[in-house]
Amino acid sequence: MPVFTGSYTLDDVHFLLNPVCVQDTPVHIKEALIQSGKKHYSEMLSHESLPADDYVALFYEAMALNQERMAKQLLILAEQIIATRPQGITLVSLARAGTPVGVLLKHVLKRYFKFDAAHYSVSIIRDVGLDQNALRFILQHHHPESLVFVDGWTGKGVIARQLESSLADFAASDGVVIPAELYVLTDLSGSATIAASCEDYLIPSSVLNSTVSGLVSRSVYDPHTAKADDFHGCVYYQQFAEQDLSGYFIETMLDCVERVWQCGELKRPMIDRQQLQRISIALLQWLTEQYGVSHANYIKPGIGEATRVLLRREARHLLLRDLNSEATRHLRWLAESKSIPITVFSELPYQAVALIKELQL
Repeated sequence: MPVFTGSYTLDDVHFLLNPVCVQDTPVHIKEALIQSGKKHYSEMLSHESLPADDYVALFYEAMALNQERMAKQLLILAEQIIATRPQGITLVSLARAGTPVGVLLKHVLKRYFKFDAAHYSVSIIRDVGLDQNALRFILQHHHPESLVFVDGWTGKGVIARQLESSLADFAASDGVVIPAELYVLTDLSGSATIAASCEDYLIPSSVLNSTVSGLVSRSVYDPHTAKADDFHGCVYYQQFAEQDLSGYFIETMLDCVERVWQCGELKRPMIDRQQLQRISIALLQWLTEQYGVSHANYIKPGIGEATRVLLRREARHLLLRDLNSEATRHLRWLAESKSIPITVFSELPYQAVALIKELQL
């Protein structure tokens, strides 16, 4: 089987994804199919177009404003991985948002801590689960207790719970126990096992889609066409190669990590997971009542999750804590370009929340 790396190199990542061709489903049709229950979101992809030049400029702004914070958190997270994986480290990033973080961690671990960790990127899909064929492939080469599941952030904690459920199913089906532990840069919902932060800040890679993630789409899975031993699928946007910023992002971040490393001591934050969980639950309840939301799936808290909604879903509303925050400038750009209403709530516990439009079916 040829190794698939997207636009990254073999030194960066091995995607355990099957590049496939997927028919584009317009966003409004996709939303109707999802909400009617006729199709799961993982069975469809909407056309991904290249971002406008002025939106790409907002990505560069995000880099300038936030790369140092992210660099510090990468070093903190790397130290925590080493402390919790003395028997060895195998990075397993959750495609797609976890992939750039995993690539960076692989280089940070090798450059500063002399750990040569393998790095795989695998699919995890809400309601479908973690790709068990990908897990079986990894376990042919690595000890189960070495696995470190990496993502960029948590929103409501759905993926953390899906990971736990999937690994419990895997233990039952395959007889292999793998620690259900999620490692993230920032944990808004108190659902990650290890986090470098709990702040809702702008992780620069969250601004873009495939052009900062190795030209790889989010993962897709169609149970009607997938073979029993297939990995989950993805689309490889090779036609975007000239606009690809994946390599730029990794190189720029690693240069910043070097500057931070030279400065010396890093402070590991104190994170109260139970308090974060209480805040998350209270916010979901308040938004459900305030906006008459029928299901928590339609509420996407935090900058990262709100960005995903505005990039690839039918958004109903964007809530911001501060209209003039530099951290949410790209969200305002997206909302205004799509005529999505914006409301400011200074009491929001996060910088942003997006609500998905519920269709009258």
